[in-house]
Amino acid sequence: MADIRPYTIAVEDERLKDLKTRLSLAKFPDELDEAGWDMGAPLADVKRLAKYWQESYDWKKAERELNQVPQFVTNIQCEGFEPLAIHFIHVRSKVKGAIPLLFIHGWPGHFEEVLKILKPLTEGGDGVKYPAFDVVAPSLPNFGFSEGPKKRGFAMEQYAETMNKLMLKLGYDEYVTQGGDWGCHISRALAFRYPKYCKATHLNMDSADPPVFLKNPILALKHAITPYNSREQHGVTRSNWFDQEGRGYNLEQSTKPQTLGYALADSPVACLAWIYEKLHDWTDAYPWSDDEICTWVSIYWFSTAGPAASVRIYYETAHNVDGRKDKIDREKMRSWSPGVKLGFSHFPMDLAVRPSTWVRTLGNVVFEKEHGSGGHFAAWERPDDIVTDVREMFGKGGGAFGVVRGVTGYTS
Repeated sequence: MADIRPYTIAVEDERLKDLKTRLSLAKFPDELDEAGWDMGAPLADVKRLAKYWQESYDWKKAERELNQVPQFVTNIQCEGFEPLAIHFIHVRSKVKGAIPLLFIHGWPGHFEEVLKILKPLTEGGDGVKYPAFDVVAPSLPNFGFSEGPKKRGFAMEQYAETMNKLMLKLGYDEYVTQGGDWGCHISRALAFRYPKYCKATHLNMDSADPPVFLKNPILALKHAITPYNSREQHGVTRSNWFDQEGRGYNLEQSTKPQTLGYALADSPVACLAWIYEKLHDWTDAYPWSDDEICTWVSIYWFSTAGPAASVRIYYETAHNVDGRKDKIDREKMRSWSPGVKLGFSHFPMDLAVRPSTWVRTLGNVVFEKEHGSGGHFAAWERPDDIVTDVREMFGKGGGAFGVVRGVTGYTS
């Protein structure tokens, strides 16, 4: 397509200078004696990271590394909204018949999350031993280097519409998805609205409700009489922790995103602390380096729509501002979706770690795998596990083998 244009990340020197100036002028709060992570990001950690970000971190080096993967931008217009320039990574396998896979990030993630699984899926899949994939990894609208809408009401329907139109524009009439966090929710929205095109989804987040007898009698009975295994027992503890101690950000972003936005847009330290807390709390003791954290947060700070725009997805999903009748809300995303095959990789330190009987209320589950370690950012924390699970689900003998018409990921 003529309007699919190569994209190179190139943050202006003026914006880098502005960042360093703001960091140099940061005013930090005090901290109670013996305060720990239970009260939020520790003062010493945030001071250290802010100092490193200002004095030592090399964004230009990170920029060069990010630009090693092929990136593009193209205009996508949702019905009732202005066209948006959507940024995306697109790598085609050399194997004819590779499976088109749409990788969808969440918050506070971004397109960078795909990088550790990109080569194994596109190049490591030789079409003989392992299935090959074409991988598309966009920056969602309002995230990364994609534009964001200026009109209210850009919700799950529009995120799904954007993703589907992008895949169709790239020539993929049928495709599969992989994601966690909002990538999970948007995949669910694709399953409801575009089952003709989105044929299967592999998810690394357990966003589901317990089965009820009126809707899922067999699953409800199984859930009632079958004891939880050790993973599911731990999942109850982890999920309860998140509901009681970790969900505050969600309430704020779902109700007053504009108020929070002033801090995210004006203060790099606020942006750093807000995101760094999640990188710590939502992972399974992942050894984040200072460079990793600074690159992660810099992509938000230098994003096209600005860091404040990224939290609006919470509000728009929780509110029906234009009174649409077919609103895809929390209840809808946790209901049965016919026709689209589902796969789940369960990681013990994710935010919602649910029993198998719960996720099987969502649709035709053809793949499940329990992992002994890993958290919310699975593609970054446990890339080998994600690659192995995706290959197993879509490879020969897998529950979603041959789900995309005309391609299997194999040469024969």
